[in-house]
Amino acid sequence: MISFSVLGIAQTAGSKRAFPFKRKDGRLGVAVSDDNPRAKDWKALVAWSAREAVGSGFVPLRCALEVEFTFYRARPKGHRVGKGGPNKGWREHPFPNGRPDVLKLARACEDALTGVVWHDDSQIVTETLRKRWGEAPRVEITIKEAE
Repeated sequence: MISFSVLGIAQTAGSKRAFPFKRKDGRLGVAVSDDNPRAKDWKALVAWSAREAVGSGFVPLRCALEVEFTFYRARPKGHRVGKGGPNKGWREHPFPNGRPDVLKLARACEDALTGVVWHDDSQIVTETLRKRWGEAPRVEITIKEAE
């Protein structure tokens, strides 16, 4: 089992855009970019943290995998909503149910871990995704061989 945390505000992978271009030798090429400019730094941080967790000389896994991603978001200062009701007071949102989309957050981490922890993210057969409130923004990642 591999388990590690990455401190920071998780970024989404978002949509990809492809741009055709002509090389100097006349051949055509395609450049692919992410629509989130902050995703590149986040993916690099996730990959670096994974390398630290597995150590040097680690060979990416090629087996079926179970993966858990738990994303912790900082609580906004004014996120209390509503007044009254059965609690006769202010209620807090129990979960961070707004943007960003947890699936797109996971996709950025999956991309970052490809070639570092696993050969390809298609090896993931079970995936658990969570968004929670936490003191420090981070993602906690657990990877194990599927049973």
